[in-house]
Amino acid sequence: TLIFALYLHHPSPLCLLNEVDAALDDVNIDRFNRLLRRLAESSQIILVTHNKRTMELADVIYGITMEKPGISKVVSVRLEQVPE
Repeated sequence: TLIFALYLHHPSPLCLLNEVDAALDDVNIDRFNRLLRRLAESSQIILVTHNKRTMELADVIYGITMEKPGISKVVSVRLEQVPE
């Protein structure tokens, strides 16, 4: 929480987060997602996650798949946001 408080005090145009939600329970995922929405108002966020609820916030999702052994392929999906 200290890092996010510092970031909110002095935001950057880009925020890179790597699986910071991995150990969170459902209640804290909701809190984290609200914070991400707030950060996204002033910054572009690049987030690595496996959490489906966090992925729902994304405008674009990139996935890496391996159709053949040793050959990776990037798959992207652009999502439309539904007004709340």
